[in-house]
Amino acid sequence: MTGPSSSPPTEDTPRHYGLGSRAAAVLVFGSSAAVLVVEIVALRLLAPYLGLTLETSTTVIGIALTAIALGSWLGGRIADHVDPRRLLGPSLGVSGAVVALTPAVLRSTAEWAPALLLLIASLTILLPGALLSAVTPIVTKLRLTSLAETGTVVGRLSGVGTVGAIVGTVLTGFVLVSRLPVSGILIGLGALLVVGSALVEWRTRRWISTAVLVFVIIAGGLATRVAPGACDTETRYHCASVVADPDRPSGRTLVLDGLRHSYVDLDDPTFLEFTYVRAIASVVDASFPEGEPLAAHHLGGGGLTYPRYLAATRPGTRSLVSEIDSGVVRINRDLLGLRAEAGIDVRAEDGRLALRGLDADSRDLVVGDAFGGVSVPWHLTTVEAMTDVRRVLDEDGLYVANLIDHGALAFARAEMATLGEIFEHVALVGEPTEIGFTNTTTSEGGNMMVLASDRPVGIRAIQEALDARQTGWKIITGDDLTSWIGDARPLTDDHAPVDQLLQPYSPPSSQ
Repeated sequence: MTGPSSSPPTEDTPRHYGLGSRAAAVLVFGSSAAVLVVEIVALRLLAPYLGLTLETSTTVIGIALTAIALGSWLGGRIADHVDPRRLLGPSLGVSGAVVALTPAVLRSTAEWAPALLLLIASLTILLPGALLSAVTPIVTKLRLTSLAETGTVVGRLSGVGTVGAIVGTVLTGFVLVSRLPVSGILIGLGALLVVGSALVEWRTRRWISTAVLVFVIIAGGLATRVAPGACDTETRYHCASVVADPDRPSGRTLVLDGLRHSYVDLDDPTFLEFTYVRAIASVVDASFPEGEPLAAHHLGGGGLTYPRYLAATRPGTRSLVSEIDSGVVRINRDLLGLRAEAGIDVRAEDGRLALRGLDADSRDLVVGDAFGGVSVPWHLTTVEAMTDVRRVLDEDGLYVANLIDHGALAFARAEMATLGEIFEHVALVGEPTEIGFTNTTTSEGGNMMVLASDRPVGIRAIQEALDARQTGWKIITGDDLTSWIGDARPLTDDHAPVDQLLQPYSPPSSQ
């Protein structure tokens, strides 16, 4: 007969640390959700400084995945050598403090030491991401009481963590960002993590460390209030502000993510500040009889500069504007004097989807002026998108679009090749140095205009209109344009590497 053994557990015998299954699930769920909240919000914090591009998104996602891998590996390894109960509180608390400080740190770095922004941003994602990802292996260690249930415990907690990540993603994308400023989201999340740390540490009475973390949260909130780079409004897609023109009392500039997107004169909608808008007006005015009302569809709204111009110069014009950002729509109504009677119907919708809902041959004019940062959203650039544009235009209809490109102008060349697949007549308008009037092979970057129609383009009339508005731009078509396009491939829904075609750039000082 043998009694119970009094020998200490061996390395192969899991020890029971007394963490309840509900507490374990809450810790894993919450920490996994927090990692995804930080990842998504970090993209919005960086967009005003790095641009909302595929490269920015890829960088942030890559750093977040690195943090998850590093935290999972180190958390499990350390939990095998240190009492796991001593690790949970610090992991939650330190990550909470870093998260709360992130808005102030990133915005201050962007303004005062921009060369360090990518490094600091990486650390503010990597550190809390790794600490929070370490929670799952630590909790798993605490929950293992028998080798016989290893698979059940690991599988259950892995599933709970995945569900937490899903909830964090959906909650942030559909609820938090639309209702709260990004700084508020991160400070609130940091506070929740510190509260979680305090609850975990409660039994050990480590109140001194908790008080320090609470102080950091408060400091983070105060620092965010005075940090540079704050927005007038944080919309679903942009950090937005409206800046008054000191030289023109009724002039307003809409700034999205640090870039001047639109200039609006509240008293005189015919005043066009940006050169590219004057170019659009020149092309359209030369292509349609003076004062004739038009049925127009605008892909992208911004400050609605050109729809306002059409309403003022062509009474009776009906402009349907598809602006994906409802926050920008509100800014137009609240701060930029948009009136309901102006004949401008602004809808918060995706431009590509809006095109599908329009009747065939229903528009005289389609204007493309949609941007994410400095690039046109790729799904508005393809053969399939241009096929929809052609469908909604009548037989004399005109498509005009604003592009920004730089370097070898690979994107602009590809877009012209795309238009040539759909329309009989295409032309390019831009600075002489950009569109082949000189022998330069690279560009400092800037705006240019593409136009397409199934009727002949009035080259001479358009050039005269461009000259009359003192744009300094030229127009090319025919063999000259074919030579300029070269062997560029048309863009399709299956292959449209717009972000890769756009070379590294310095944002133009003006538009």
